[in-house]
Amino acid sequence: MTKLGKAAPRSTQAQMLSENGLYADRVRVYPRSVHGPARTFKWAVLVLCLSLYYAMPWLRWNRGPGRPSQAILLDIGHERFHFFNVEFWPQDIYYLTGALILGAVSLFLVTSLVGRAWCAYACPQTVWTDLFMWIERRIEGDRNERMKRDQGPADFAKVWRKIAKHAAWLGIAFWTGGAWIMYYADAPTVTLEFWSGTAATPVYVFTFLFTATTYVLAGWAREQVCTYMCPWPRFQAAMLDEHSLIVTYQGWRGEPRGHGKRARDTAKTLGDCVDCNACVNVCPTGIDIRDGVQLECINCGLCVDACNEIMTKTGQEKWLITWDTLTHQKARAEGKYDRFHMLRPRTLIYVTALVLGFAIMGYAMATRAQIDLAVQRDRAPLFVTVRDGSLRNGYTVKISNKTHEATDFVVSIKGVDGAGMAGTEDAEARLPMLTLTVEPDSVGTFRVLVFGRPTRLVDGSQEITFSLRNTLTGETANYHSVFMGPGGRATH
Repeated sequence: MTKLGKAAPRSTQAQMLSENGLYADRVRVYPRSVHGPARTFKWAVLVLCLSLYYAMPWLRWNRGPGRPSQAILLDIGHERFHFFNVEFWPQDIYYLTGALILGAVSLFLVTSLVGRAWCAYACPQTVWTDLFMWIERRIEGDRNERMKRDQGPADFAKVWRKIAKHAAWLGIAFWTGGAWIMYYADAPTVTLEFWSGTAATPVYVFTFLFTATTYVLAGWAREQVCTYMCPWPRFQAAMLDEHSLIVTYQGWRGEPRGHGKRARDTAKTLGDCVDCNACVNVCPTGIDIRDGVQLECINCGLCVDACNEIMTKTGQEKWLITWDTLTHQKARAEGKYDRFHMLRPRTLIYVTALVLGFAIMGYAMATRAQIDLAVQRDRAPLFVTVRDGSLRNGYTVKISNKTHEATDFVVSIKGVDGAGMAGTEDAEARLPMLTLTVEPDSVGTFRVLVFGRPTRLVDGSQEITFSLRNTLTGETANYHSVFMGPGGRATH
């Protein structure tokens, strides 16, 4: 890029690097406003994404008395994630893993089909950068006005516009950070506490943090995030192929370039491209799409809108820059036709992976347990010999009751002869099973003593199984542990 925002020739860029060393100063990009299908679609997606982001914390969901009424809530204090009618516990972290995997494969599929559509329209960096640039144009004017003002003296008009712009940016960034906090605490409650000064310190800290990051990334860094900070441009090369639908300059039609309208006597000597640089001037990352597929291109299509405007003015056919595949472009250059191949090996692999992934996640959700059992054996002492010659081990039993009512659970032992159980309050009682009550939506922790006469100690231990049964629903859960005795110091 040159100082005025036009694309610099490769030789000029090389010379700049040679003169300035390995690192060159950032050349600011001044995108021009444009109108057309791509821009309209980007506005629609922006409005949808921002509306969902700001409104979702205020959506209510009735879960019953004493339970959170926010539809989407990541309640860190109580270690719960509420998503409408589903409640996730820390033990359900594998669902998050599955969701991330499905999201990644979906992104792979979309990229292989239509390029960087996520980056172009729905990525948070793109959405907020578009919003910030719209504010900038409203206050400072379009491309030429901003460039002229930035190169001019710091007069009153320049100063007040800069202050107004950054104040608006900070306001948007603040509401962005504040809305993010509302996903972690009840929105009406935390809003009231925030403005009354009674909110917890982390609320103010993280609001400031998200305000600062939004302001810096969307207002200042902009295309630098997409080019240098985001890893996805490096990954996309593995997802794209010659059949991917991407923003493409039809060089076979546009070359050789030349300025001005096309007269009949020049129609055969000049291509359709009038070399106006309109496509460069509207690009949010400042590249020249006519140079081919590039890492910085986010496939937004604003250059398509800009070029169509110029083609209309010069009386030529539109879509000199268009969405197309490399194979189709090659075929058209040869006067042939090649259809869009949606079903091909890589897309079939992605679709298969998605179908299997969603099937597995669906089955896991449908068969998701409402109880969970965890057992931790005492390590000191490993065992105690009681008066009748049997052995006693101590355990900490944790029962997760994911239902919304207090429940009695029956715990029993399998795997050791003469097994008996007791609670710490009656250590001499040896019962075949214990009944333990756990409050709704909570984890009950109990101290349990197990008596028995192990018959096959291996390295001082014998496997046993704790069995748990919900007396209301009959649902069961098992946990495999060990019963310790003389002959070794196993640490299972």
